[in-house]
Amino acid sequence: MKIVVVGATGTIGSSLVYALQNDHEVIAVGNSRGDYQVDMTSEDSIRELMKTLGRFDALAVTAGNISFNSLKEMTSAEWQKGIDSKLMGQINLVRYAMDALNDNGSITLTSGIIAREPIAKGVSACTINGAVNHFVKAAAFEMPRGIRINCVSPTVLEESSASYGDFFPGFIPVPASTVAQAYKKSIMGIQNGRIFEVE
Repeated sequence: MKIVVVGATGTIGSSLVYALQNDHEVIAVGNSRGDYQVDMTSEDSIRELMKTLGRFDALAVTAGNISFNSLKEMTSAEWQKGIDSKLMGQINLVRYAMDALNDNGSITLTSGIIAREPIAKGVSACTINGAVNHFVKAAAFEMPRGIRINCVSPTVLEESSASYGDFFPGFIPVPASTVAQAYKKSIMGIQNGRIFEVE
């Protein structure tokens, strides 16, 4: 299979590339590194990426930025950062990938545990991750040509726990390699409209 991984140079993305690369043709896409680059906040950049890539069998998105702040202190710009990147960035990747994907292809997006387990200063993350989940559930009914769409919703990563662990008291971190298997299940399986929770 020809599999495009957006966010391929990040912690989850690099683990996913590692899990796939021996058996598939993996195209690594990053913001500034990788085989190709894309700005997820730019619809024009996404459109040009899809034109450049040509046909492929699967898209996995492991990228997207969100701001963390209290509801009272969260600015409009901080709200917009998550909306433009993690929400509309992923939605626009889906919109343009639909025409580039081969029949019976798959799309896998990323949300996160905060959608169902809010944390302090995580109001934007909770809102946007929840929106991604709901988008996937609705979009699954409208995918053309047998294309499937799912979402992986991981807890905090072991690799990130030193930096972010204090924000997730009582949460049990998981390794990125475990999270990568959920993407693999989505890409290789038959599920559609599913949220794969990894915790």
